[in-house]
Amino acid sequence: MELLEHTYFYEENGILIQEVDSRHLEEGLLKTAELLAHHTPVVVLLTHYSDLLRTDHRLDYKLLSQLLGVRVGLKEDKEAVLAEPDTFRPQQIDSLEGFVHGALAETLQHAPNDTGHALWEKVDKVLTNRWVGFPILLVVLYLVFECTFTIGAYPQEWIAGGVDSLCELLRVKMPAGWLSSLIIDGLVQGIGAVLSFVPNILILFILLALMEDTGYMARAAFLMDKVMHAVGLHGRSFIPMLVGFGCNVPAIMAARSIENTKDRTLTMLMIPFMSCSARIPVYMLFVAAFFPGHKALMMMAMYGIGIVLSILFAMVMKRTRWFRQPKSDYVSELPQYHRPSMKEICLHVWDRLWDYLQKIGTVILWASVIIWALTYFPTGSMDLEHSYLAAIGQWTEPVMRPLGFDWKMSVCLLTGLPAKEAIISTMGILYGGDAALSAFTPLTAFGFMLFVLLYFPCIATIATLRREAGTGWALFTVVHSLMLAWILSFIVYQIGSLIV
Repeated sequence: MELLEHTYFYEENGILIQEVDSRHLEEGLLKTAELLAHHTPVVVLLTHYSDLLRTDHRLDYKLLSQLLGVRVGLKEDKEAVLAEPDTFRPQQIDSLEGFVHGALAETLQHAPNDTGHALWEKVDKVLTNRWVGFPILLVVLYLVFECTFTIGAYPQEWIAGGVDSLCELLRVKMPAGWLSSLIIDGLVQGIGAVLSFVPNILILFILLALMEDTGYMARAAFLMDKVMHAVGLHGRSFIPMLVGFGCNVPAIMAARSIENTKDRTLTMLMIPFMSCSARIPVYMLFVAAFFPGHKALMMMAMYGIGIVLSILFAMVMKRTRWFRQPKSDYVSELPQYHRPSMKEICLHVWDRLWDYLQKIGTVILWASVIIWALTYFPTGSMDLEHSYLAAIGQWTEPVMRPLGFDWKMSVCLLTGLPAKEAIISTMGILYGGDAALSAFTPLTAFGFMLFVLLYFPCIATIATLRREAGTGWALFTVVHSLMLAWILSFIVYQIGSLIV
């Protein structure tokens, strides 16, 4: 059983069956042509055919069956299609793309009134133009981040205020001791610091889901296809990278759809450069505190830095013996524009938000308890300077001091290893309500965000990379990301200190 983009393979009673999305015929039939080129029999079942008909397009799938030399029918007629005589005949295919284009030219009829189709073709020429498309994409992303901050600021303040009020109430109602300190200084402060960013995360997820469901995100990937070709990859490598903006773990797994082993591995190594949702609360905290007049631009800068560095990384790796190979071509079919489905958007957003909330209730909760314990003991009070946590931080401080980070900042980065959201919960415990304002400058804040972007992602991502690409590449990611994060943050702080 194999699940690829817009096509689904499985075997039933010794027959290989391929389900092809009627809205993405070219992409699905390219996989069919690959099988035929290797003389592999297959039965093609068309899904979402009613959606194709609603666009007033028609497909003569009976004729398509004759041209391909395999049985082709609708998924809802599966039993009847499988009962038909096997029509498979080997094909001599010189060009997969040419074979598919020719078959569709004979069988796919566009709408009689093609005005709407022509209009959207004109829109695509603008949105996918290399000179116009990128500025439009930047404007769209700017508006997304601006809405995330502007709309999300109010509920974020309400939640932060509620956390502070709850802490004050608990301090009055609960007797002093380790239990009250654990609940107030550990759980409420730690989890509350992360929970206050949920409205911003929710708004961002909704806006990104709208971009995906309308078909615009596919146009962004199409634009990046040209950039990917410049480093020897193709647009399909950018799809897992887009997934990485949500979470690096499923993004690495999504790279399985890339057939070429070298391209697949290199794509997996590029994904940790993508700013996953776990890093967003860190960015939002510092951007709001130190760059209030340029919030959206700074958020775009962090995403952009990750993308640019991933491309530079790929350019370097492509010149090594592990990834050097001839460039390959890839034909991408853009999905049709359509009205966003509120049901699909709600499900998509809920899946992402639920993952985020689950992490708060598990990893962040335990991280908050551990950080509190290391802070509370051995003195039996929240005496930071004489705690176990201070000892750990002071041990690492000499390495991080050239970056402008004190021991508290170093500890925050250490706690981000299991999950980047834990950085915020640790700050909530160490600094209380004035996390950013009490210890950072704009220069150290930017260097800190840069370090969070670049040093290796959560342990779950490294474990997934080890499973998918091997132990060697997982260790390579840990080492090179730490070195890159340290070097670039060092350069920013040292040069910035001379200027500021």
